[in-house]
Amino acid sequence: MRDHFGSVPPIAQLLLVEDEAQLAANLKRGLSEAGYNVDSARTAEAARELLAGTQYGLMLLDLRLPGQGGIEFLREMRQAGLTIPVLILTARDSSGDKVTGLDSGADDYLTKPFAFEELLARLRALLRRPLTTTVLKQGDIAIDVAKRRAWRGRRELALSPKELMTLECLVRHAGAAVTRDTIGETVWGPQYNAASNIVEVFINRLRQKLDYINQPSLIVTIRGSGYLLRVDPG
Repeated sequence: MRDHFGSVPPIAQLLLVEDEAQLAANLKRGLSEAGYNVDSARTAEAARELLAGTQYGLMLLDLRLPGQGGIEFLREMRQAGLTIPVLILTARDSSGDKVTGLDSGADDYLTKPFAFEELLARLRALLRRPLTTTVLKQGDIAIDVAKRRAWRGRRELALSPKELMTLECLVRHAGAAVTRDTIGETVWGPQYNAASNIVEVFINRLRQKLDYINQPSLIVTIRGSGYLLRVDPG
């Protein structure tokens, strides 16, 4: 399928986060016809799950989402180190709204209603930009936050999306205690239940996958404070 400039667009995996069902369906159909692979989500939580398991080339993000809003979700993504390009699609057209969106980490801003040809042009421009790979390192732990992969030394770790997010939270705070609630809210968002033992369960799973036999655990329990990833393991 050729776009309106007559060139074949690159195959790219896009994530569309839009709660308006008809608009989402129309956009997904049009983008698919233009040669893009498109996944869609109606909420930030659903988008978070998709991001944990798939490497996307670009996200189209509506700001008015049920539950967690688009700006809050965008800030959370950037704070977590996700470098995926983000194009905001919204009916908010004031310059103040645009400044807020761009300052929160968006790469571009398109107000509704918009011409589909303009959307395609903006997508092409964003996808032409070189991607930045962010690798977090602490001791012999490395996490590629864009590709959602992790290693200890030369051994790649077989981690679930939530296990990887838990490890990433610890790596970003290495050497300092991270409270159970901080981990829970970072990994599970609004669905986190402080009364549950879900954080302890995932910490134990990480220990099983990270630690070597007869060596101290990388993750230390700090009674009354939370968990700490040792800065200089061994």
